[in-house]
Amino acid sequence: KMVEIKHTRTMQDASGKDVEVVDWTETKSVDEAISQCEAHKTNLEAQLAECESEMADYIAIRDAE
Repeated sequence: KMVEIKHTRTMQDASGKDVEVVDWTETKSVDEAISQCEAHKTNLEAQLAECESEMADYIAIRDAE
């Protein structure tokens, strides 16, 4: 199976309302899309762990004073 992925961004129109604009579309196999999504999730989880570690360090510094 194939999936079509729309890459969008939110912009403001002349009246200041948010509108969604399609930058580009791509078609890929659903298995490839799942694989890429899993890799992206793994990366985000690593970034979250790093952020949580930094936050714990900052809290420790704050609470030490």
